Amino acid sequence: MPQHHSSSHAKFAGLLALLLSMISIPLSACTGTGASRADLDMAPLSAMPPTVQKAPISVQEAYRFALANPEVLQHIPCYCGCNAIGHTSNYACYVETINSSSGEVIFDSHALGCSICVDITRDVMRLMREGKSLSEIQTTIDRIYSQYGPPNTPPR
Repeated sequence: MPQHHSSSHAKFAGLLALLLSMISIPLSACTGTGASRADLDMAPLSAMPPTVQKAPISVQEAYRFALANPEVLQHIPCYCGCNAIGHTSNYACYVETINSSSGEVIFDSHALGCSICVDITRDVMRLMREGKSLSEIQTTIDRIYSQYGPPNTPPR
């Protein structure tokens, strides 16, 4: 669940997550079971703006996942209050628009500084790895994050 952490706590949590991911990927490759980051579509880090490339790994991964999975995150609400700035889904916290003729992505910088947005996305990633359906993911996100405020999407 999202919390505002002190800088040292956030660094420890990021380091722990990195270490765990380094362990889980080789184990799943060796055993042939279990999920890893490779199981999810992720945009390349090189496709991200410099501000995202310099962000913590959890934020980088959330942006990479968002760009590669709009069909999922456009159906997931955000509960951080970003509806006040016009966001209509968790996806909008990452991508403002994609130019239909050139394919140029205009990123939204909101999630760079919002742990709720990133936490929601990372929970979606985890739930997808667990094989949950979109409906199950939506229900879980609503249950966990509704305590923070109203969703930025219309009721389903």
